[in-house]
Amino acid sequence: MSAPAPSRLEHLMARDAQAIAGVERLRFFPLAAIAGRGELLVEPGGRELLDLSASWTAAGFGYGNPAIAEAIAAAAATAPGASILSGTHPDAVALAEELLELVPARAPEQPRRVYLGHAGTDANDVALRGCRHATGRPGVLAFEHGYHGGFGAAQGVSGVHVAAGASADPDVVFLPYPDRFRPHTGDAAMVVDDVLERAAAALSRGRIAAVIVEPLQSDGGLIVPPDGFLAGLRALCDEHGSYLIVDEVKVGLGRTGRTHAFEHAGIVPDVVTLGKALGGGVPLSAAIGPADVLDEPTASALMTTIGNPISCAAGRAVLALVRDGAATRNADERGTQLRALLAQYAASGRPGAERVGDVRGLGLSIGVELVVGAGDDAPDAVLTAKAAYRAWELGAVAFPVRGNVLELTPALTISAEAIDRAATILTRAIDDAAAGAVSDEQIAAFQGW
Repeated sequence: MSAPAPSRLEHLMARDAQAIAGVERLRFFPLAAIAGRGELLVEPGGRELLDLSASWTAAGFGYGNPAIAEAIAAAAATAPGASILSGTHPDAVALAEELLELVPARAPEQPRRVYLGHAGTDANDVALRGCRHATGRPGVLAFEHGYHGGFGAAQGVSGVHVAAGASADPDVVFLPYPDRFRPHTGDAAMVVDDVLERAAAALSRGRIAAVIVEPLQSDGGLIVPPDGFLAGLRALCDEHGSYLIVDEVKVGLGRTGRTHAFEHAGIVPDVVTLGKALGGGVPLSAAIGPADVLDEPTASALMTTIGNPISCAAGRAVLALVRDGAATRNADERGTQLRALLAQYAASGRPGAERVGDVRGLGLSIGVELVVGAGDDAPDAVLTAKAAYRAWELGAVAFPVRGNVLELTPALTISAEAIDRAATILTRAIDDAAAGAVSDEQIAAFQGW
């Protein structure tokens, strides 16, 4: 008897393994899709998956969003060029103007500019190089387990990559990111004071051009910093003449229930970087900051298709959705709903409930930290990998970050009914994984981070 023919999913995954470079594969289960709509992905064969990642937030307003799709189609049909390097076009200028209006100015009397790029990586790279040029200082203060990009200067100040073996920027200083659940001081009440003391010591040496920080540390474990952290950094940057870069690439544009995540801290950064959801699924990023940072040296950040009409049209459609405010309000409401359902599960006594060490987040940026359990809060990365795999088997997509945290970042347009379904799938997945429903062999091929 011959072996059964591979399924459509298996066939596509096999082709992927033979054709796609391993350096850009970050896989946790055999995920392949042939279509998407809203918060759903459709597998080969027709099974629907509830995507609780929104492609790492890049599809923040849902797959196939009509307003974004119409803007892309119109721009593609009559594109006025493909770049802003040596000419301009209306959508690029308008997008930059709208970003200047949307992002508050630290010093309204000073001129600001917008860099338009392809991804958070190049936006952060340009912001860092601009701050170094403007100040004449080499240093950057960043945070352990932070993520600011996949190559160049942005990778060199990303604690996630450096911890995994990438070369650190020669002038970066890494500090702990304040985590109330796993305080590096041993006392959650002391984490902010300790980090700010270390930051003050580093800044006082007069070598730091910029502090770059995530308002929520996403890939580092979905850490919501305690009150006073960002405000303290803002004050220290003012005192020592350093720029404050807030990386909103993953958590901006309504995801936390506010237009900007830094609003929760009541601060205004010098430079804000955006990406992922800004393009509505196509490559687009932005750095918004002082002209002193983003104007010089002239022609020092060149990629041919930056500011292309298709990406700019998508970005303008996204900003219209942000200004409307409905998705931001929904993120706040649905995030409250999902956190409450997960917290209820953690206190339920169900088979996997004791394995939930913490549920945290703002809006629809939520982390579920899984632990050994039975009074032991040690991280359990294997259980987390198995819970993510089991969730996929049950019909949902959720990715692990920092080993033992399930990151939940669905489309900001997700419905209350879909949130109920998400909680049902996730809690069963944790129960099943804790009970041994997923083997080591099943996850062995999916190395993730």
